Amino acid sequence: MTPEQIRQFLSMCLSLSSERDREKLLSQILDTAMDLSNCDAGTLYLLEDDGLHFCRMVTRSMNIRQGGHADPITLPPVPMEPSYVCSWVVLHNEPINVADVHTDTRFNFSGSAKYDEMTGYCTKTMLVVPLANDRGDLIGAMQLINALDKDGVTIPFASSVELLVMAISSQAAISLTNMLYAEQITSLLDSLVGALSAAIDERTPYNANHTRNMVKYATRFLDWLDKQDSEKRFDGDKKRTFLLSVWLHDVGKLVVPLEVMDKESRLGPALDGIQQRFRAMALLDRISLLEGRISREEAEKRSTIRETGMDLIERVNKAGFVTDEDLARIDTLAAREYIDENGKTQTWLTEEERKDLSVRKGTLTPEERAIMESHASVTARILGHVTFPKIYAQVPKWASAHHEYLNGKGYPDHLTAEDIPWEVRLLTILDVFDALTARDRPYKPPMPAEKALGILHSMVEEGSLDGDILALYEASKAWEESA
Repeated sequence: MTPEQIRQFLSMCLSLSSERDREKLLSQILDTAMDLSNCDAGTLYLLEDDGLHFCRMVTRSMNIRQGGHADPITLPPVPMEPSYVCSWVVLHNEPINVADVHTDTRFNFSGSAKYDEMTGYCTKTMLVVPLANDRGDLIGAMQLINALDKDGVTIPFASSVELLVMAISSQAAISLTNMLYAEQITSLLDSLVGALSAAIDERTPYNANHTRNMVKYATRFLDWLDKQDSEKRFDGDKKRTFLLSVWLHDVGKLVVPLEVMDKESRLGPALDGIQQRFRAMALLDRISLLEGRISREEAEKRSTIRETGMDLIERVNKAGFVTDEDLARIDTLAAREYIDENGKTQTWLTEEERKDLSVRKGTLTPEERAIMESHASVTARILGHVTFPKIYAQVPKWASAHHEYLNGKGYPDHLTAEDIPWEVRLLTILDVFDALTARDRPYKPPMPAEKALGILHSMVEEGSLDGDILALYEASKAWEESA
């Protein structure tokens, strides 16, 4: 091995170990082997269940280069039969050096002959080596054709070149295997994310729609950002880390009770109890009327008050916002008393019911809202038990901080602007936007995108959200199908 070949070999090892694009790696493997062996043509095969599949084909003297997404090879795979030289080397995990395919009787070279007939090429010498990783797993074969001397004349492959190409093939197989392992880790993460998302979906379908919507908007936004002249563009690893954070941001809701998470009205099931109580009050008044303890006029007056009260309860129960006037009416109604069937004095509404109906905005009481907000901390704890690869190390932090606001009024840690990274600020905007525009929330009607953006801008003005990111998101129109 010459010093130049040693230099090329070491450079190749470094390059193969650092390449992360599979298509580039496959081309690089064959090109490097051809360079070091100084041959004119070569073919790279990858082993699958039904045989050796053509992956790359190069003939430099004819300017032929095939393989990859841009120019896939449509030839049928080579059967795993020992009569074919490339199959033999995989079956036996040994190289084959052929001085002249026209005189060699060990193998079936009809495929090479047909190729030569179609193209006018002349295949003569051949070196075929298996691709085996450090565990001895066979993953393919590499076929080098027509070694050349310094004058460009076809010569047999030297034994020293054979050793060099075997070293290249081993390093290449290890690099391909490591890349496969990385893909398997990615697939494992995807499976985990899918399983957790499915678990949330089983508990409450609207929340799974929320996550899927956010991923859709995030993907469109990041694709749009890629096309802009912006320093905020995400590279591949950061983009995947961010999308994993979006998928997992609500995983803590797995432990939030459904009666809190799916509470579509202030009273929830308690409304049935109030309605039964009012019906009982009506029956008691009817009995009192029949027994002469109250007049018909009094009975009708009580009935009117009950009907007005029930109308108030049902309206406030689903109201988007409860006014001061309605709060006062609820307090007055709750303080009214009646005598039950056992002769005991009872209030028209229990203290818990009055408290539920007194919620200004939304459907949750302060205690229930604290339970709901705990999902952010639970998300951090759940994801803290997952060993993420280094490139995804930020996922737990980003996912669990999606309710933090720049002014420190968010939760669970009340972070302020200097502690909230750009990615979390974006995640928060996506979360709020979908919460406002979602069409399948049981407790509120959907809001048009324009109105939702107006609310987001008001949150920017109050110091909660990042205005620069909101401007980018608004420009991207990522919520539109055409984005």
